[in-house]
Amino acid sequence: MPQILVDGLTKRFRVAVRDPGLLGAARGLFRRQARDVTALDHMSFGLERGELVGLIGPNGAGKSTLIKILSGILRPTAGKCEVDGLVPWLERIRHVARIGVVFGQRTQLWWDLPIVESFELLREIYRVPDELFTRNLDELVERLKIAPLLDVPLRQLSLGQRMRCEIASALLHSPSVLFLDEPTIGLDAVSKLAVREFVKSLNRERGATVILTTHDMHDIEALAQRVIIIGNGRLLKDAHFEALRMDVLSERRLIVELGEDVPHVELGGAKLSMQEGRQWEFTFDPTRVPAHELIASIAGRYTVEDIRIEDAKIEEVIARFYALHGAVET
Repeated sequence: MPQILVDGLTKRFRVAVRDPGLLGAARGLFRRQARDVTALDHMSFGLERGELVGLIGPNGAGKSTLIKILSGILRPTAGKCEVDGLVPWLERIRHVARIGVVFGQRTQLWWDLPIVESFELLREIYRVPDELFTRNLDELVERLKIAPLLDVPLRQLSLGQRMRCEIASALLHSPSVLFLDEPTIGLDAVSKLAVREFVKSLNRERGATVILTTHDMHDIEALAQRVIIIGNGRLLKDAHFEALRMDVLSERRLIVELGEDVPHVELGGAKLSMQEGRQWEFTFDPTRVPAHELIASIAGRYTVEDIRIEDAKIEEVIARFYALHGAVET
């Protein structure tokens, strides 16, 4: 039995539509109508305990709706959903005691309170035993480097400092499932690396199941073992990232720095994509021509200062996937 089971999950919203009639328009009045909008359309997948999954898709794809159902905030229109055997929206008290949620643009900390006092309030809300709370707090303070921030009100923290405190707050009660919605949004490079490293260690050492929702494809590449791509409320792809890359854009790059100026370089089985000074870049399909053959070919004819092979950038892979499936990033 998967730890997280989603089966035929559907969510429709009733949305008001304003339709000004002739009389209404003359008087500045509107006749209200409504239509149904499908945010999730018969979505199904399962997650085993300890997986770290990237949930990606264009804006409006249904990602936030799915997370809100999984965390018990929303009730679906149809379908089945269980997390650790619990139905999130029916057994909310037991459910929230087992999960942690971090929303990059929202907070569960108190704006004017010192961070440590927010932590103490969360301990009472989650009814965390004193010994477990102390042990978790000590570890999180050390791992996330937030000791100097504990006596500072939330409103005085930078975004990077706040996000580290948000992650700590979501883990004080030792959840077995962690939902991260845009956890690195707006962070500088150093803070992003710190958050990524902590999430990896949390998944690896504690065995926590992590669902990561983000538009930052570098987060996905650095963290996710598996990706679930959704668009228009439907599940479009569920695969390990490397399998997705090979399926969508297996093309690789051969980048060569020559030790001499040459007017032209031809490399059978590869296409020249860029040339600047002595640096030449080729693209090739590794399923048709092995990389070692290309390297041997060019090294046998020219003086090579440096040479490297790169996979297609993750942004290119996802953009190609969206194009193939009619999903649009907005």
